[in-house]
Amino acid sequence: MIRRTLIAGLGLAALVLAACGEKPAAPGAARDTVTFSILSTESAQNMEGYWKPILADMEKSTGLKVKPFFSSNYSALIVAMGAKQTDLGWFSNQSGLEAVRRSGGEVFARTFDPTGHDGYKSVIIVPADSKLTLQDLLKCDRTLNFGIGDKKSTSGTLAPMTYVFIPAGKKPETCFKTVLSGNHQANLFAVANGKLDAATNNTTSLRLNAINGHGEAKRIKVIWESPTLPEDPIIWRKDLDPVTKEKLRQFFLTYAQGDSPEAVRQRADLARLSIGGFKPADDSHLLVVREMEALETLGLARETGDQAKIAAAQTALDGIRAQRVAAEAKAGLVPSAN
Repeated sequence: MIRRTLIAGLGLAALVLAACGEKPAAPGAARDTVTFSILSTESAQNMEGYWKPILADMEKSTGLKVKPFFSSNYSALIVAMGAKQTDLGWFSNQSGLEAVRRSGGEVFARTFDPTGHDGYKSVIIVPADSKLTLQDLLKCDRTLNFGIGDKKSTSGTLAPMTYVFIPAGKKPETCFKTVLSGNHQANLFAVANGKLDAATNNTTSLRLNAINGHGEAKRIKVIWESPTLPEDPIIWRKDLDPVTKEKLRQFFLTYAQGDSPEAVRQRADLARLSIGGFKPADDSHLLVVREMEALETLGLARETGDQAKIAAAQTALDGIRAQRVAAEAKAGLVPSAN
């Protein structure tokens, strides 16, 4: 099911890009328009409403026309950047990593949370009146209907696979009666309305649902939380011209800062997305998700019993961990335990 969803998503991405008749600007050329891609963790209509004032501020600050590109399909965002149909965007960590690997992307900023908790958590949710526990899910008796995220979702798929299923030697497709892939809003609605027995989600999605008064977050409960995950990256194409990059950098790193009425209004707009503002970042921001990927690979290697694969996976994991520790030390951070 998950594999079919990804293949369908890639086909959709190709159709979307083919339908867009505009030619991308030549690499390094000055421009007057940029296209900003946005991951639709809720409906595109909702996300357009949340982002409209922010994009208007981006236009005013940079002097650039800013065109939005919305998609609930992570692969579509990655393909769009690789095809130079988008110039920068708001990504999840895992989809952002793929944009860096495959689409010429580069991290230059990242979000931070308005509550002061720098990071969020992947969760597994069940209906509020459910008696299911994590141990019940891991019985894998194929009696339950489970919702998981997009294959490129950090909190919807990678985190629960890394921290729950692979350590237990389990796979969702062999554990449950059905496995449906959806975005966080769809999974939340399905669990709250009793259409799914359990699903993955994240703390940001649940908080946004409560803040925006939708009510579904009151009808579910959390039965598992991951370690803290890093906030979302903002990624641009490496080949954007320096003048455009600097305009965009200045916008993100100064936006919603200060005590002016305009800054207060900007923070209120960002709060609807559970964003407090933006901080400078680089590709080292993605080391945590690379480490999670390496943990997943090690777990899968151990399932095979192939000692050569296990040793190679362990070596790769150790190397990424060393890079993360070095990056955290350089930034003056206490090394994380993830």
